Amino acid sequence: MSLFKRSIAELIGTFWLVLGGCGSAVLAAGIPDLGIGYLGVSLAFGLTVVTMAYAIGHISGCHLNPAVSIGLVAGGRFKAGELPHYIIAQVLGAIVAAATIYCIASGQEGFTPGGFASNGYGELSPHGYALHAAFVCEVVMTAVFLFIIMGATDKRAPAGLAPIAIGFTLALIHLVSIPVTNTSVNPARSTGQAIFAGGAYIDQLWLFWVAPILGGIIGALIYKFVSKE
Repeated sequence: MSLFKRSIAELIGTFWLVLGGCGSAVLAAGIPDLGIGYLGVSLAFGLTVVTMAYAIGHISGCHLNPAVSIGLVAGGRFKAGELPHYIIAQVLGAIVAAATIYCIASGQEGFTPGGFASNGYGELSPHGYALHAAFVCEVVMTAVFLFIIMGATDKRAPAGLAPIAIGFTLALIHLVSIPVTNTSVNPARSTGQAIFAGGAYIDQLWLFWVAPILGGIIGALIYKFVSKE
């Protein structure tokens, strides 16, 4: 499969991740008495990964996340030369999804973007967690995410079950970390939403690139170490 086609698959996959996950947060989480809340948003993110992994996993590997792609390079599972194509595609997919969510949400009278499912720390954290807490949370959660991705996709792991394990992991990560940072573990997802939230959310975007990428590298290297024969 050509790199171009694999990159297009990544764009479509990341579009679905952000549309399903962030869309559920913006459009459905806050409805009085009927909102899906943190649990529903967490499940939405997990389900996007499960569904898209079965759809494009055999085409592009279904990374959907620059931190995952970079972590897989560190773990020896992906070519460094292909990173720019994947990362650009992932960020573009996230931005198009955020624009789609904005277009839908703005159709409701009185709509204001507010946080727009963006990530943040301090005053922008859902429950006021400080910078150091947000940084540690994002590093650790992404490290665990990559560790499980590496393990679930190992040739020695049960075939065909990786999407379920990875999707459940992302859902669990959200259950733990939504109160802290609104859960990134994905620089592309953070970038798309921050563009439409604007202001301080863009100022804090650096953390949601640095911490997930660092965590992804750590998790991949740890798995590579412990799994080596």
